[in-house]
Amino acid sequence: MNGGENPRNENGTGGPSEPESQQLTGRQRLAAGLWPPRVTRAQLIVAVLLFVLGLGLAIQVTSNNDDSALRGARQEDLVRILDELDNRTQRLEDEKQRLDAQRTELETSSDQAEEARKQTREKEQQLGILAGTVAAQGPGITLTIDDPSGTVEPDMLLDAIQELRAAGAEAIQVNDVRVVADTYFSGTGGDVQVDGNRVAAPYVFKVIGKPQDLEPALNIPGGVVQTLEKEQATATVARAEKIIVDALRPAKRPDYARSSSQ
Repeated sequence: MNGGENPRNENGTGGPSEPESQQLTGRQRLAAGLWPPRVTRAQLIVAVLLFVLGLGLAIQVTSNNDDSALRGARQEDLVRILDELDNRTQRLEDEKQRLDAQRTELETSSDQAEEARKQTREKEQQLGILAGTVAAQGPGITLTIDDPSGTVEPDMLLDAIQELRAAGAEAIQVNDVRVVADTYFSGTGGDVQVDGNRVAAPYVFKVIGKPQDLEPALNIPGGVVQTLEKEQATATVARAEKIIVDALRPAKRPDYARSSSQ
């Protein structure tokens, strides 16, 4: 080696070489920069809030799943319930179309006065059916409840009335008593009264309405039929093309209410 040359290290650069223990690779320097993590106070608060929010959502989802009334229902039962909801929606749509058609007739009829009188007479008949002052007939079902043990309570019969009304029943008769808007059930099992009139088992419901809607409404899971069977009673539903509801209520004039058109 010439005396005028500077010594070089093994990398070919001049100067003394650093000790091997002090030389860091790129990966080591990256790891040293990431750990330990430097978390600011704002980042810590955001992380805590996100954790609490996620925990709340998880609890809510779990609660909703546990409280589902139909969680254990069979597939065919769920399909039947969905069909019932579709039928009710269709009935509302049909009623809307009927009212729209009446409005159109009033607007376009050449003799609007005669058309109005015609509709008034039809409306009078409809109100008479609802009030129970006139007889009615049409398709529907007959619901027969046999109660040999006297365990059927009045509120169970009232539940049957409400289910039938919700399914579109237009006229109902229980044994020889016409059911109207203010009908009430009282008494106890084996001694049931409808509007103060005692009715004995078997309880026979004559119902006018669409049979395809009325029968499934009584047979839904947890519905009227299953409830009665738990009480050792039997409920039989029969469809018919013609049901006659001929039990009548006396026309009652209200004491205070008067028509606002007078």
